[in-house]
Amino acid sequence: MKRISHIVVWCIVLGSVLFPGPAFAQRRKLTIKLASLVPENTPWGEALNRMAREWAVITGGEVELLIYHNGVAGGEADILRKLKGNQIQAAILSSFGLNAITPGHEIMTLSCPFLIRDNAELDLVLNAIKPALEEKINAEGFFTLAWSKVGWVKFFSKKPVRVPRDLKEQKLGTNEQEPALMDAFKAMGYQMVPVAMNQILVYLNGGMIDAVYQSPVNVGGLQIFGVAKNMASINIAPFMGGIVMNQAAWRSIPDRHKPALLRVAKQLEAELDTSIQELEASAIATMKDYGLIVNEISPADEQLWHEDVNRVIPSLLGTTFNRELYEKIDTLLKARRDGR
Repeated sequence: MKRISHIVVWCIVLGSVLFPGPAFAQRRKLTIKLASLVPENTPWGEALNRMAREWAVITGGEVELLIYHNGVAGGEADILRKLKGNQIQAAILSSFGLNAITPGHEIMTLSCPFLIRDNAELDLVLNAIKPALEEKINAEGFFTLAWSKVGWVKFFSKKPVRVPRDLKEQKLGTNEQEPALMDAFKAMGYQMVPVAMNQILVYLNGGMIDAVYQSPVNVGGLQIFGVAKNMASINIAPFMGGIVMNQAAWRSIPDRHKPALLRVAKQLEAELDTSIQELEASAIATMKDYGLIVNEISPADEQLWHEDVNRVIPSLLGTTFNRELYEKIDTLLKARRDGR
């Protein structure tokens, strides 16, 4: 009898190891490594840390979001490779990283120069096209958690720029990783000079370039405005960012947690929109205190920029920018501007 009772005990122990019950399964921890190029002491970094804490609370510690801030996981090309290989499971990507996922140039179409002109227009466009963009991204083996408007790209130059002719007389530095914008400006007749981000000041000081297009936050952080003291007030294009996860990692999260985790991500998206706008305004105000000159563009001069880009757009659709998406955005915005 004692022998039988021992056998029963061992069967129970063995069964609990081989076939763990629900309570044991719930204690399984899933670690999601998220890579970010953004410094931790920014609204993005703070929001990501908060999201990690909230995900841990929501899942009772079952999902751990481990943030790699400050570009320690490499550049966007490295991050995309690691995402696909599951070395990391999630990342913040810029427009250029997101565009590398979708082969149809859909994401870069949002950055077509002078197509989308302000935050109200950008909100209108995103509300209309986000589901289709997310479907494109998800079809490539990823899952979109959140989007963010990261600010507006503007011209910064040594000499004042108010009309296209002013800029065409200067050598315009372009990020090596932004071929879409470079192709567009080259087609309009600008003197384009590829330059790495960490070499912009060297090129400006050495006279190899006279102007750049960058977000005000980047220009402030890199001290570019010390040489390129003029900023044209016109918005060139919105700069977008997004948080994506690879599909394998998203599928590994228990379904019961997913709705709540997504709600946190969408809340982060809304908060970042406000924070980034405030950060951009603050960056411009601070640079003005230190000598930045804002060249205000009149409505008549602004029209010259629109005419200049509209002249070359037909030759860029289907190659640099996605034709179908461009036409959809253009139709949407023309209806808004016409009051229809």
